[in-house]
Amino acid sequence: MTQTSNDSRKAEDANNRLHDLQEAVKAAQPGHDAAAFLAAIIESSDDAIISKSLSGIITTWNRGAERVFGYLAEEVVGKPITILIPEDRLDEEPAILAKIHAGQRVDHFETIRRRKDGSPIDISLTISPIRDASGKIIGASKIARDISDRKRAAEHQDLLLREMHHRVKNLFAITGSLITLAARNTQTSEELAGSMKDRLMALSRAHEMTLPSFTGDDAFREKSATLFQLLSGILAPYEGKEGDRWRLHGEDVHVTADKVTNLALLFHEFATNAAKYGCLSVPEGRLEVTVTRRGEMLELVWSEKGGRVSRRVEDQQPGFGTRLERTILQGLNGNLTREWQPSGLSIRLNIPLQSVGKPGNR
Repeated sequence: MTQTSNDSRKAEDANNRLHDLQEAVKAAQPGHDAAAFLAAIIESSDDAIISKSLSGIITTWNRGAERVFGYLAEEVVGKPITILIPEDRLDEEPAILAKIHAGQRVDHFETIRRRKDGSPIDISLTISPIRDASGKIIGASKIARDISDRKRAAEHQDLLLREMHHRVKNLFAITGSLITLAARNTQTSEELAGSMKDRLMALSRAHEMTLPSFTGDDAFREKSATLFQLLSGILAPYEGKEGDRWRLHGEDVHVTADKVTNLALLFHEFATNAAKYGCLSVPEGRLEVTVTRRGEMLELVWSEKGGRVSRRVEDQQPGFGTRLERTILQGLNGNLTREWQPSGLSIRLNIPLQSVGKPGNR
């Protein structure tokens, strides 16, 4: 069923209920029976309003109850209220009846009941004693409100907040590791600050792509992120005036939230080195990134054209970037090779597809 048809049905139901209330108001004018007015209000309610005897037998059943539980009035009146109660919650009914016998009210008791088709439904119950003209308790009235949507939203929010908590803890742990590694390879506080600022900005751009929205129609819905979106975010600062300094080719894939950090740091290292020494350090330099799926593996080729470094310095001591790269590759179960060609540096990265995400649409 489409959203439009759902909205139309809701609007029609609302109009019907409004009509019922208008008729009830007319009926409640002087000279008319007030009981008819109250009955009309009960019948037009969205909530399930049910009455039962002190022995737990259903005596009345409004249209709201039909909508909430799926039973027609003629199917349930005269039957025990326990037809609505799941087996694992049958002990609730004696406790409720005991309070009613004592003249007590039960306010907003959240529980689970069962529809006609057997499916569970989250409800909030308000239960009050029914007294006759002499004040004697003769039964109970129940108002049951469907809170399934509210419960699902609350559970989704809780899940989302726990995910945010997990991400924040991970980011603090990663930041601590970055500071420790960078401190070993920088000579001054200015160098350390500059190195950390660049890497934290790269992480910020990457995580912004996957953070969920908390407002509007997309509330609590996580945004999707792809490998190309992540690369575009990392490479955006190096875009040329003509928009052709770098290009992405091949098959895009979705990146799961727990892999965003590692990939963002890895691509940031590639881009930083290219901006210092490689193709992004000279106006005429160009970068081509090609992603190919090979069975259960993902191959990314980072191909630079131009730059100031044409060969590897074999005796160069491994620095912070090298150590960070090794750590990331271990986390991704991947491997990486570099080849210095006459035209520039070529990096070939191979990662199991399951370490990244799943194929996506470009």
